[in-house]
Amino acid sequence: MIIHQRSTRRPKTAVRASATAALALTCALTALLATGCGDEGSNEQHNETHNQTHNETRDKPPGPSATHQPPGEGKSGERGEIVSATPVADLDAEQVAALLTGTGMDPAQVRHGVRAHRIVYRTVGTDGEPTTASQLVVLPKNDARELRAVSWLHGTEVYRGEVASVNDESADRAAALLFASTGRAVSAPDYLGLGKGPGIHPYGHPKATVTASVDALRAAREFARRDGRDVGRRVFISGFSQGGPATMLVGRALHDGVDPYFRPAALAPIAGPFDLSGFEAAAADDKVARSSLYLAYFSTAWNRLYGLYEKPDEAFRAPYGKEIETLFDGNHKAPQIAAALPKTSKDLFTEDFLRKIRTPTGELREKLTEMDNTCDWRPDVPVHLFHAPGDKDVPYANSLHCQGQLTARGADQKLTDMGTLDHYGTVLEAVPQVAREFDAAS
Repeated sequence: MIIHQRSTRRPKTAVRASATAALALTCALTALLATGCGDEGSNEQHNETHNQTHNETRDKPPGPSATHQPPGEGKSGERGEIVSATPVADLDAEQVAALLTGTGMDPAQVRHGVRAHRIVYRTVGTDGEPTTASQLVVLPKNDARELRAVSWLHGTEVYRGEVASVNDESADRAAALLFASTGRAVSAPDYLGLGKGPGIHPYGHPKATVTASVDALRAAREFARRDGRDVGRRVFISGFSQGGPATMLVGRALHDGVDPYFRPAALAPIAGPFDLSGFEAAAADDKVARSSLYLAYFSTAWNRLYGLYEKPDEAFRAPYGKEIETLFDGNHKAPQIAAALPKTSKDLFTEDFLRKIRTPTGELREKLTEMDNTCDWRPDVPVHLFHAPGDKDVPYANSLHCQGQLTARGADQKLTDMGTLDHYGTVLEAVPQVAREFDAAS
């Protein structure tokens, strides 16, 4: 679910785009548990410019705690309203192709150059109160006045600075650029509490996933209008890992009319944990890679949302309970967290808590069941799942679970077996395939 890990296929060397592209490509993608090749701060200082053409305001720094609005923000305006727009990349087609090659993605679909902006927009938090979130919006450099939309939904990130709107080198940035280079308008939301959004990310909260993503589409459409263009009603939706269930959640919400304008065009989830109960139980039994980190992120996030424990030492063995909440505040990178935790769930969690995860009851069972059923509906558009039996992070059985639910509902669906690829390798191979399918369907 965390995408910054080493692929079974050796990544190619990244390249550096020109300074005018405002896009630093100083190294290839790093492994999950290896320190990143640089902090994004220096690039942000270069890119945080006031753009009067789009009537922008400067981005405000993220707040330290809750997901509701910081003082003075979110008090007026409608959901999807743009608060600020900051240019982060301006690339020609050759530069896009070079970036994709360096990331390890097939650049064959690239046809256009692109311009990318980090957009801060108004949305609501888990409590329904006004807040802001950020996203990457990418538009193609072509003459089309109306653009088809793609919503790209990213995988699990523990650090707010790893998302596409902030991290020049993320695979999510590359995916968004690829989709846009085929002539699409791309909305790649950071979700709540990541990127430039205030507070702590409410990991795995279904309603917040939908509101942040749909409001991101509204903001992307408004941004395109400022550029003299419009975004069509039909949205192609794809996402990786955490973004797999998010794809189905957002697709269902648009199908059910959560927005008066947007409707789904096609859904393409990649390597998602669609059986969340089974995934967390497997993490409790140390049957998935990075089990302790995944389960700790889940447990701390859902404790904030639903109250899984009253005190950290009820769930975590000493001495880990003392700092566990701070580690997952969105301001710590994966290597820092991994270094502070044992490698196994059995060494991190109390046995009583692990039993609770294996055999959930009450509200925990209710909330897990909701996430187990993100595919339990009948889309009126095709669904193409991608997953690899070689995935050690999110077992292939999760996509079989989703496929089974879709089949039972009579949906138009298929599952592509990606073979021996690992979790991260799957997204590198799948995204260009998804781009080709979206292109053919447009």
